[in-house]
Amino acid sequence: MRIVPALLLISLLTPGLAACGVKADLKPRAGGTLPAAPYGREDKPAPAELLQATPQATPERSVELRKRSEKRADDPFDLPPEE
Repeated sequence: MRIVPALLLISLLTPGLAACGVKADLKPRAGGTLPAAPYGREDKPAPAELLQATPQATPERSVELRKRSEKRADDPFDLPPEE
């Protein structure tokens, strides 16, 4: 059974590999540049601006979750299909 030692070795190395990330500001590679400025914008956005998600990408929940089942209200737009 060679699988057991291999799994044991992988389980021991995984936390070490996950902890080796660098926590520093992102920069373009040597000789590289940031992406071009978006259409209609004069300046190039900074790396921090490019990493921030837009409100459309991460919308906030606007309804409260239901704690118990309730009857649904009539939907005026729930019409039968046209014949």
